[in-house]
Amino acid sequence: MRNQDAELILRLQKSQVEAFDELYWKYHEPVYRNILKFTKNPDAADDLLQEVFVRLWEKRFTIDEDQSVGGWLFVVSYNLSINYSRKKLREQTAHKKLIGTDPDHSLLPVGPGQYDEQYRLLQQAIEQLSPQKKRIVTLCKLEGKTYEEAAGELNISRNTVKEHLSAAMVNLHEYVRKHTSHALVIVLLLRALF
Repeated sequence: MRNQDAELILRLQKSQVEAFDELYWKYHEPVYRNILKFTKNPDAADDLLQEVFVRLWEKRFTIDEDQSVGGWLFVVSYNLSINYSRKKLREQTAHKKLIGTDPDHSLLPVGPGQYDEQYRLLQQAIEQLSPQKKRIVTLCKLEGKTYEEAAGELNISRNTVKEHLSAAMVNLHEYVRKHTSHALVIVLLLRALF
């Protein structure tokens, strides 16, 4: 007889959202605690938790149903946490170098034209999203609504909102990365939104 997780994985591989929801509710708290242990940042832990479960959905066809799904989730969360920590360290180092070489901060994009360009880039990134993801980004990130409020307005589950928002964030990051050559602009633009 198969264990419950194996049955959930088989259902997940049939794209049954209910199976995804069950796995999320079963594992999200311990995975979150694992991420928070590494990042020491609740906001980052929330974002990384979303990314872990987006990856679960994206990789659902490649997961072996006899494999421990809990173990798979913890390995993914560990790797994402380590990557986050490395990225933060690189950003801090780059920021210190920037401040050290430019005490007036004149390299930071502060002019009205630069803000306009960042805004234009952000709008273009949002426009390339699917209508559902675009609406969720608008509600949660631009209008400041909670997951519950967005779910109620769109008549979908809170988990669906989180899933779409997490996937949208990945899409936005990738779009901005591909459409600008200035690393600092990427960091500032995405920090402003997320």
